[in-house]
Formats: sequence, C-alpha cells, structure tokens
Amino acid sequence: MFKKILICFAIALLALNAGAQILPVGMTEDEKAIMPYYQFPQTRSSFTTPPSWTPRAMAEWEEIDVLLITWRSYASVLRQIVDAAQEECIVLIACNALDGGDSNQVKSYLTSGGVPLTNVKFIDSRSNSVWIRDYGAHTIYQNVVGNNYLVDWEYNRPRPDDDLMPEEHAAWAGLDLYSMTVSPWDFIATGGNLMVDGFGTAMSSQLIVEENPSHSVAQIDTIMKHFLGIDQYVLFPTLPYDGIHHIDMHMKLLDEETILVGEYPTGTSDGPQIEANLQWLLTNYMSCYGTPYKVVRIPMPKNPSSPYWPSTGSYYNTYTNGVFVNKTYIYPSYFESYDTTAYRIYSEALPGYTLVPINCYPNPISASGAIHCITNCIGSNDPLLISHQRLTSPQTGSSAYQVDAYIKHESGIAAANVYYKTSLAGTYASVPMSSTGSDNWTGYIPAQPDGTTIYYYIQAQAVSGKTQVRPIVAPDGYWEFECQNVVGMEEQIAAAGMESVYPNPAAYITCIPVECGNGFTGRLTLMDATGRTVAVIHEGEFAPGKNNFFFNAHAYASGTYIIQLESEETVQQQKVIVRNF
Repeated sequence: MFKKILICFAIALLALNAGAQILPVGMTEDEKAIMPYYQFPQTRSSFTTPPSWTPRAMAEWEEIDVLLITWRSYASVLRQIVDAAQEECIVLIACNALDGGDSNQVKSYLTSGGVPLTNVKFIDSRSNSVWIRDYGAHTIYQNVVGNNYLVDWEYNRPRPDDDLMPEEHAAWAGLDLYSMTVSPWDFIATGGNLMVDGFGTAMSSQLIVEENPSHSVAQIDTIMKHFLGIDQYVLFPTLPYDGIHHIDMHMKLLDEETILVGEYPTGTSDGPQIEANLQWLLTNYMSCYGTPYKVVRIPMPKNPSSPYWPSTGSYYNTYTNGVFVNKTYIYPSYFESYDTTAYRIYSEALPGYTLVPINCYPNPISASGAIHCITNCIGSNDPLLISHQRLTSPQTGSSAYQVDAYIKHESGIAAANVYYKTSLAGTYASVPMSSTGSDNWTGYIPAQPDGTTIYYYIQAQAVSGKTQVRPIVAPDGYWEFECQNVVGMEEQIAAAGMESVYPNPAAYITCIPVECGNGFTGRLTLMDATGRTVAVIHEGEFAPGKNNFFFNAHAYASGTYIIQLESEETVQQQKVIVRNF
C-alpha cells in the first residue's frame, strides 16, 4: 500500500513538472517505475468498438489536409517544419502557456524567424511531450474513400495529456474518433512503430507484441483488421541497438511497392539484423500488387567523433525518419559528408518532390527521435485515390504500353488520362483511360522506337469536379521506363555456394544466402556443435540464381551451430553463433 501511495505521488509530481520536462521518445527511469501502476486515462470517445464498415488505413504519401505538431521542445526544428509544411496544408499546433508557450508566444517565435502565419492554426491543449507521431491518431476511410475518421490507441507511456491529445484533434477537425481503449479491443501502441501501405498491409517491430501481453498475436491481428483494415500484419524482430524499437528509425514505405531501408557498413551496428529482416520480408511477402518489394538503401550517418555508431553508444542517426506533406518531403539531416548522399538518394527516389532537410543533430535525435516522430497528420476529407504499379524497364514489343490503375472517388470517376512524353524538355501528350470495372482503369501509351525513355503520370477527375494526379507531384514528378528489346541473358554460373550467414551472432531471424547457379537438388540443415541435425531448413529443389533461406535463432539455445549445404557435387559448412540472453 505504501509503495502504491509513493507511485501515486510520483505520478502527481511528474504531472506538476510536465511543463519543465523535455521527455525522450522512450520512458525515463521515473516513468519505468510508474508504468506498472499506471492507469490509462478514461477516454471521452463515444466509439470504443470497431466500425461496422470496412476501414482503410491511409498511407503517408496520400493527400493530407492537416499536419499536426505539439509545441513542447526543439522550437527551432518545429519552426522549420511549420515553414515548409504550411505551403502544402494547414499546420495545427497544440500549445499551452504551462508547457512550451501559448499561441501568442508561438506566433511571435515563428514570425521572428521569418515564418508567415498564412496557414497555421492553434489549439490550446496540455501535453507531456513533443512526440506526436506516437500518441497521435491515424486516419481511416470508410469503404476506401468515404468519410474519414481518426483511430487512437493507448499510448505506451505514463503521459496522460499526450494520450488524450487525439480527442483534441478530432474535436477541432469535427471528426469521429475510434479508440482502442476498452477490452477486448484495448491496444497499446505507438505511431512510430506502424507503417501501412494504404491497401491492407502494415509493418511493425515485435515490440507491439511485448506491449500487449494480454493479447495473442492472432488477437492483435484481429484488432488491427477491425479498426484499421489491416489484412497482413508483418512483425519484424527488434534491433539490438535501436533502444525504442520503432520501425520508422530504419525503414519507410515510399509508395505501395518501394521500401527505403537504412544501411550500415557490412557487419556494423544493426546492419546485419536489418538486412536479415529485409530479406525475410522479400522472401515471404509481396506488395499489394503481388510483386516483390523494391528496395532503396540509404546510408545511416555515423557521428564525426567517437563513438561512431549506435553499437558503440552513439545516437541513432537516421535518414528514414521523414514525413510526407503532400508535394513536400521533410527529412532529418546531420553532417554534410552524409547529407549530400542522402539528398541524392531522395532526389532519385522521389522525383518532383520539394525536399526539405532539417538538421536534427544533436537534437532531437539525442532523445531517439527526428522529423517523423514530432509530426502527425489528418488525411484529406475528400480523397481521390489513384494507385498504379509503375511500368519498369525494359518495355518491349511493337504494340502500345498498357497502363493500369485503381482509381476511386466517393462521387465516382468522370475521366482519367495518362500523360506521357519522350524527352524531359518536351511537352506531355495525353491518352484516355477506360474503365474496366471495379474501379480499375486502363490506358495505352503508343509504342516508341527502341531506346526511347518514356516519362508519364496519371490524372483523374471525379464526378464532383475534383482532380488528382499520381505521382502527387506530377507533372514535375513522374514515372519512367525504357523501350528496348530484351537481350539474351548471360549464361548463369553453374557453381552452387553458400554465402555468409547474417546476422552472426544471431538472436532472431537469420538469413542464409545460397547462390544456386543453374539450380540443383540438395538439402540445407542446421546442426548443433556435435553434428546432430536439429532442423531441416530446406530439402529438394534449389531454384537457379540467388535464394534466401531463414531460421529463427530465438528458438534455439545459445551456442555454436553449423549450417550445412549438401548437393550432389559438394558439402559446405558454416558456423553460426546463437546468443539468446
């Protein structure tokens, strides 16, 4: 009883000092002590059961009406975000005199830095921290593109003002709020550990399982399906050196089929586990188009002075922690020697976007967060959805190039067109698209001479008169492909070989790359140090080319194991160390 009284006193003391604290993304030691006794605040939402209709969780690259920030700390970074974002949408700032300042104080700070207030709004709301991505709500749509709503969860921190912030946002926007707060639908989560593609796939780290010990994985899947429309929930092992275990610190979906992945030098820091997780994803899951994900790698920057990497105690500097704001992409920067490479990669991956790097070193990255962590959004209340699997090079043949798209608006689609050109200096020509049923549309770009590069985008007009393009930055941004005949493939190498297993030492999903040449029949096994077979990883045909196989090291006791690859011609072995602590 006395301990509980002390805990209650500690909670009250933290609340009293909330305005003076700069809280990290993760919990402080005081918060860790409080959390086992913490009672989540009583929600005022009228919707604590799932919607009766099918929800669709919005992807981040879709059109938004509002960018959300909380004015608590890192004012210079927030000011730059406001300056860039208000060109694209309303910026709603939650602030309070007892926290980071009231609206008049914030206005004065913004204007003193040359930021106009042309598209900035304010709500007077208490907060505990700046990390609005984690405690903010997510936009869902009724039946794909119908009415929009907000969905909230229980925030996994003893920060009651933060946890209630989605209700303030919903009230301001005039939107209904669904809250995952009442059993059996209670769910603890953070927005930084959620990545969705807009078509039923979501990705998180296994932290989500640890945060919800009262729910099985199957129950978590059910909650995600009913509140967010998630049919495929991919859970990755957590990383050894990422203390908060949020997926946005090392991965980001750039569109339905493209993943930006943070990259470390071979064998460095979280590099091996990130790579193993990625290869496991690529081997076992497909994009919403039924095709393998495309991967864009971006080097993670090291500190210019010791320690250099997270594995040696450095900050978790990351470039993947950025935010889409319609035609603008805002992302963290750190050191010029790395920033120039990051800018080039983003320019190539997101052509046409206005790229805004904001220096996050040493703050806020020293608190384990960056741009994505301190922003959130409310999706458009009138979305015109266009989804298209881009054409890849080469496109061949003498007939036209088929362009398919899923296009939907609540009022219906009046017309759709493909715009294309064969020179960046040229002008776009258009060809009409025709409905093929079920909100699918098809158009044909005329065949072009061998070696031609085609640049194209899609435009659609709703019956209501609203228009939209995809990419959203078109015509400045576009997709492209080359027209050429397929040349004969070079002869594949005949040799089969097992490449280096990673990560090694291993604790979770572990990747075994095998170069199969022309293909062969064989057996891949995991053996203990005595040579006893403990698992058959694969037996039978090995397809030509490079194959990735996996085992979960967490299922085995710590120690030395042997990976053995057997074929008719050879037997290869490789040691792997399993460390489960």
